[in-house]
Amino acid sequence: MAAYNKETKNRLEQIVEIARSLSEIQDIDILLERILTETRHIVNADAGSIYVVEGNNLKIKYGQNDTQLKLLEPGEKLPYTYFSFPIDETSISGYVAKTQRPLNIEDAYNIPEDTPYQFNKESDITTDYHTSSIYTFPLKIKGGALLGVIQIINAMDDEGNIVPFSKEAELLISHFASSAVQALQRAYVTSSMVKRMLKMAEFRDPKETYPHVERVSSFSLEIYDRYAFNHGIPYDEQEKYRDLLKIGAKFHDVGKVGISDVILKKAFPRFTEEERNIMKGHTCIGAQLFDPSESDLDIICRDIALHHHDRWDGGESGYPGKIDLCSFSIKDGRLPEGEVLKGNDIPLAARIVAVADVFDALSHKRCYKESWSIEESFNEIYNSAGSHFDPEVVDAFSQIKDRICSILNAIPDTE
Repeated sequence: MAAYNKETKNRLEQIVEIARSLSEIQDIDILLERILTETRHIVNADAGSIYVVEGNNLKIKYGQNDTQLKLLEPGEKLPYTYFSFPIDETSISGYVAKTQRPLNIEDAYNIPEDTPYQFNKESDITTDYHTSSIYTFPLKIKGGALLGVIQIINAMDDEGNIVPFSKEAELLISHFASSAVQALQRAYVTSSMVKRMLKMAEFRDPKETYPHVERVSSFSLEIYDRYAFNHGIPYDEQEKYRDLLKIGAKFHDVGKVGISDVILKKAFPRFTEEERNIMKGHTCIGAQLFDPSESDLDIICRDIALHHHDRWDGGESGYPGKIDLCSFSIKDGRLPEGEVLKGNDIPLAARIVAVADVFDALSHKRCYKESWSIEESFNEIYNSAGSHFDPEVVDAFSQIKDRICSILNAIPDTE
């Protein structure tokens, strides 16, 4: 660092510390969101987006814009966006993904006509925003595989004026991207392992599709973010919890891998009382996969799997209640009697996933039922506040209705 001035050296040292903190994040989506946030902060960029590779396309994962965020009420988020476009040279991000080289544009509205790419003004027109400087760079994992593209917009000087991204900014971003590779690699491996485990569950239970678990996971994260704002939960605590919740929610029904096909795939007639009791055992089977718990992630996965069917009011339809996992045997299959578990004794993660899971089940067709309308599904959740569901979780859910609907559209069931 001898060739750098003192300020640059200090910022490079800060980047190393930031990159080290990224290594604690386990969910790939949470990590990508954090990388976008930190990249913007490092070079004081007003806005930005991150796109991930899906086949031959780039799909937007997150968008951030401080100017637009300031126009919203506290606790609100920017609209949930979802779109994809081809990896080719016609768009700025597509060009960077194809060439895998960074691109620094001083003025988006004055790109030379002889370049293969041009700036798409549609987003600016829609949001009444003006994009000027753009810096776009590829995001790679170890071995050079392209994971996605980050685009940051409108660098700002100390007085808040929009300026081009400087050579120093390019240097800082390059160092940060290099430092984040190890965290990206670790989260990517974790993500791949989670997908394999969930694919196994999908093979066993045709109702437990990957889009379903992705929606439940995304719903749960959005509900928690609003719940955390409503309750003033400290930022550091939020960041750690949402990372664990995003993964844990995906395993809510993983215990169904241990249920007999005769019961699991039965459509009509519906379950006998004995079959229903065996089916309820999926909560214990799922929890046993994470017991003994050796990490915070194990604990939240166990809590969600075990208690996402318990009722807030302790009603009879809730299960399994307070139960000793050692008393459950998959060979016997029957769910043992447990004490009632209700209210705040139910882990928060399970209370959140309960709302997300039921809403998604109601609003989608299953082999044993037709889908409910979106409004009917929302109303059922609202009407069950204080009985089936934690009323404060339902309150958070009701405040993010637009984002829930956007997630429904962004993650449809596959045919």
